[in-house]
Amino acid sequence: MPTTTSETREAEHGERMIEVTIRLWTDAIAEVEGQIVPKHAWSYGVARVSPNRSHGIVGRRPTPFNTLDEIPTKIRELLVEQGIKLHLGPAERRLFDVER
Repeated sequence: MPTTTSETREAEHGERMIEVTIRLWTDAIAEVEGQIVPKHAWSYGVARVSPNRSHGIVGRRPTPFNTLDEIPTKIRELLVEQGIKLHLGPAERRLFDVER
């Protein structure tokens, strides 16, 4: 759905995107305390939406997840909590009967 001019605003470079970050825990995998095993991580961690002044997104605590299957649900919860609305991209539009 297109937006009207009154709903748009200028955004600085670096604040035009909405960033969602996934972090996977890597502690207690290596046998020696304080060391890591490169490219190894647990299947749990945290998801967060980065603060963004231009979009009116405020920072908050990261949301934990316990399995990889929970990640889409946690991202959805974060987006809803911040009032972020997603528009379907071209691939999804082909699946649904949507003009734009």
